[in-house]
Formats: sequence, C-alpha cells, structure tokens
Amino acid sequence: MTITVLFTCVLIFLARVTDITLDTIRTAAIMQGRRYFAAILGFFEALVYICAVAKVLLNLDHRVYVIAYALGFGAGTYLGIVIEQRLAFGSQLVSLFTRAGTNIATALREAGYRLTELRGHGRDGELSILYIEVPRRQTRQLLRKARELDAAAFCIINDVRPVAAGAGIAPSVQEIATLERGKPAP
Repeated sequence: MTITVLFTCVLIFLARVTDITLDTIRTAAIMQGRRYFAAILGFFEALVYICAVAKVLLNLDHRVYVIAYALGFGAGTYLGIVIEQRLAFGSQLVSLFTRAGTNIATALREAGYRLTELRGHGRDGELSILYIEVPRRQTRQLLRKARELDAAAFCIINDVRPVAAGAGIAPSVQEIATLERGKPAP
C-alpha cells in the first residue's frame, strides 16, 4: 500500500465520519421540527457524501477504500449519536409516578420546575403522577433530584414537540376579557 492510497483511505474515512455525523444530527433535527437547520445540514452532508462515494466508486480496484468507507460509516454513526446527545436539542416530558407526590411536587416547584400533579390509582393503591416538561439538557438533573426525594419513584421520559402555546387548550386573554364582560367570544 502506497502512502497515497493510505492518505486517500484516511480522507475517505474522515469524509464518511463527517457525512454520517451530519446525517444523524440532521435526522434528530427533522424529528424536532427544526426544518431550516436540517436543510443546512443536509446540504453539507450531500457535498461530503458525493465526494466520498465518488472516490470509492472510481477506484474499486482499491478494496481498502471500501473498508475505509464502511469504517467511516460506523464511526460517524457513533459520533453523531454522541454529539446529538451532548447538544440535547428539544424538550422532554418526564412522567413521575410516586407515592410521595405532594412532597416531591413541592420540592420540585421550589427547585424551579413547572409541573402538573394528578392523583391516580395503581395496582398497589393510590399514587401521584407528576408531569414535568424540561429541556433535554436538564432531564438528568431532574431525575437525580427526583431520586433523592423518592428512590422508589417510577419514571417515563418522552421527547416532545411543542405546539403553539395554549393552542386549542386555554382561551386567549382577549377571549377571557370578552367573557368577563358577558359577551360571547368572537
């Protein structure tokens, strides 16, 4: 293997790592509704992909290029996931099922979390269900706090995509003012 072939392998590997890392982050951006960000990533991803695949396809006599291409794909997938988790775009809804609901709810509110508390009945009796929406970057911190308060709490985490605030749920300020004056809402 010549130095040129080795150097080309490294370039193909790095191009694939870059391409697939961008693809992984772009896919997460699409799932969160970040259209413009995803489109920009897609542009650069396509540029890098075309360069890498062209080099491999034009030189199929060098099988090592195909290996570098595949290794770059695997490494790019891993790196893309790591970067996406560190960027932690978006919000998550943490559903916390606990028997110490009022105490945990009070402590979490004092810690600055906004939450909704519901009463429920499970297999083993009464419990509280706390719904807390947090930025993904704060989810681990919230879970640590919840475990400190109730080690037996059960937790479910969902990624959420926000809709317009209050859309279809609560009346607007204008609607409330109109209703208070005794007139029907427009």
